[in-house]
Amino acid sequence: MTNTNIVRHTGHVTAEDRASLLGQQAMTIWMTGLSAAGKSTLAFALESELIKNGRACYVLDGDNVRHGLNRDLGFSSHDRSENIRRISEVAKLMNDAGLIVITAFISPFRADRELARDIIGGKSFREIHISTPINVCERRDPKHFYERARKGELADFTGVSSPYEAPEHPDLAVDTSLICQDDAVRQLLALTSP
Repeated sequence: MTNTNIVRHTGHVTAEDRASLLGQQAMTIWMTGLSAAGKSTLAFALESELIKNGRACYVLDGDNVRHGLNRDLGFSSHDRSENIRRISEVAKLMNDAGLIVITAFISPFRADRELARDIIGGKSFREIHISTPINVCERRDPKHFYERARKGELADFTGVSSPYEAPEHPDLAVDTSLICQDDAVRQLLALTSP
């Protein structure tokens, strides 16, 4: 429901002014893939490299966000969609501040990722498919989620009892079973160049 009693206020500083001050192009690197595919590992490695290179950035990680902003959401299809909508709004604000945002979310549904692209803006949104195969994800799963899901202990688990819709045309696909972390980070860094 839209509240008709609110009015957007516009400041005197533009998103371009902030990006110019920081000397970078604000964008959102949206990493999607199965649980244990390597999204968070790559996101934090990319963040470290960007910071070393003097770039202002921040990681929005799926688990971390669910401790605060999205702690009221579960894992139903509706809650997953709301999770992505909220994160997209936060990423948009952070991009407006001139930051490079790196997200690490399963974000299993194409429609939700398209909504994220619409909210953030197509020219600022880079969709990265961490395309690691499910059998590799299951082998490396540090939280034993796949095992628990296959036993029926976890409902709505992506890849087991809930679908994952892979991106059809990602800006980059990275299979962490075939490429080392350093090479993957180099490919991701190339996407952040102005």
